[in-house]
Amino acid sequence: MSKVTVFGAGAWGSTMAQVLTDAGNEVLLWGRSEEVITEINSSHTNKKYLGGHILPDALVATTSLDDAFAFSQVYVLAIPAQQIRATLETWKDRFSATCTIVSTLKGIEISSQMRMTEVIEDVIGVHKIAIITGPNLADELVLRQPAGAVAAALSLELADQIKDLFRTPYYRVYTSVDVLGCELAGAIKSVIALAVGLSIGMGYGENTQAMLITRGLNEVARLCAAHGSDPLSAAGLAGMGDLVASCGSPLSRNRTFGEFIGRTGSIAEARKQMSKTVEGVASSSAVVEIAHRVGIEVPVIEAVADIVSEKLSPAAALQRLMEITTKAENFIR
Repeated sequence: MSKVTVFGAGAWGSTMAQVLTDAGNEVLLWGRSEEVITEINSSHTNKKYLGGHILPDALVATTSLDDAFAFSQVYVLAIPAQQIRATLETWKDRFSATCTIVSTLKGIEISSQMRMTEVIEDVIGVHKIAIITGPNLADELVLRQPAGAVAAALSLELADQIKDLFRTPYYRVYTSVDVLGCELAGAIKSVIALAVGLSIGMGYGENTQAMLITRGLNEVARLCAAHGSDPLSAAGLAGMGDLVASCGSPLSRNRTFGEFIGRTGSIAEARKQMSKTVEGVASSSAVVEIAHRVGIEVPVIEAVADIVSEKLSPAAALQRLMEITTKAENFIR
């Protein structure tokens, strides 16, 4: 048994806290909302984010940062990606030199085009930092439906430690030392899921979705390869696995948000219908910048970035995609 603190009491943070508790750890869940934390402690529910689902009796929650940091030396971050820098800036003096930090965040920081582990290290310095990623929709995982994930760290020893921390009978965790590839793939898939959602909202069917998913995966693979990552990361749970779940499920926030845009043609209307964080919207322009920096063509991602920045309508963006000159399917430059 290990002691673990999870930061973030939304749907994903609460789900991660359940997985860690089910894995036999002693878990403290930190959140900002007194109402949510009181409900978790008194009723073992988080109705705002997880409906009537019952969380483990052993899971304890707090709003006290002092208690959260004092509880353990293993910190799991489940905070929206675009908020992580500002949050860590106020917390950075609380991280000891020997603590372990596990990022569950999927996104690219808009202002710097940094991956999440790069942002963490940029703010608090060099630490033992790992990620956990993969095709993990909170609404299914919290029901303890079988799922797979990847624990990635720069050393196999740390990746193995994180794997053991999260492993339960329903949560199968593999290891990787390709942090860069796993993080890039996890961020980019959100943008592709938006594209698929857009096509669904516009009334298009499986052929269009298959084209966007497949060409989107090609963009993921080429962008990861250009950064020197392991090609298997794009083909594994962190890449193709996460892409399939995010593009194929109505539970995916990115796909659902894309559907709203596709139906209404309006970002503002989509935001009214969905208040939850949608990382693909924030990350799309940053991913385009990363691609241009290494000279990789990413027409699907560019189309999404132009739509969410309201430079193009969904119909105009799709028309532009269809007019791009085709090359050999596996052309990688």
